Amino acid sequence: MSPEQSIILFVRFPERGMVKTRLAEDIGEESAWILYKYFVLDLLETVSRGNRVLKICYSPPEAGEGMKDWLGSGYSYMPQHGRDLGEKMRTAMEEVFGQGCPETILIGSDIPDLPHALIESAYAFTRHDAVIGPSYDGGYYLIGFRKETFLPEIFEGIDWGTEKVFGKTMEIFTDSKYNVHILPLWQDVDRLADLRALYQRNINSPFAGSRTIAYLSRTLDLIR
Repeated sequence: MSPEQSIILFVRFPERGMVKTRLAEDIGEESAWILYKYFVLDLLETVSRGNRVLKICYSPPEAGEGMKDWLGSGYSYMPQHGRDLGEKMRTAMEEVFGQGCPETILIGSDIPDLPHALIESAYAFTRHDAVIGPSYDGGYYLIGFRKETFLPEIFEGIDWGTEKVFGKTMEIFTDSKYNVHILPLWQDVDRLADLRALYQRNINSPFAGSRTIAYLSRTLDLIR
């Protein structure tokens, strides 16, 4: 581990009715709002392990004080800037690399049970130009680069939010002749089926003691 490595965590300020909107269609606005906050808190515990630089990259940009009130002032925060998800990810990475960090990964906050071991395996930059973690819905939950191999084009021309994201991204990597470390598939949580799968795979896992699973255990009617 190295303090020169960083993790960028994309987080949306948990304004009720503005987070996990697709999940809210299935379980209600209140429960989706509560769960999203637990997702972030559980994931923060995982990504805070070790001595890497953690950057919480939040949206909307004006939510800085709200983020500090929610998560505390002990983290390093930076706002998201861009017209779409791709531009927001590109600018976040450019900012971190501009601060002198030689290696970084970026992850979203819809994967509360992402294992620490998987994050560790993402830092294989001595043998690869980039790393990506595909998700079951056709997107990806993690992407990372070394400063000298950063490829801004990877965030351009993508139909974000569709099942084509990972495939199109890999096409760009292939066209650029990149040696990419592909992580195991993981399931982010957007809909009720994802939430059910999250609960079932973690009943007897180390994540069973998390805020997320404890809440679902108390409100099992949500996932039946």
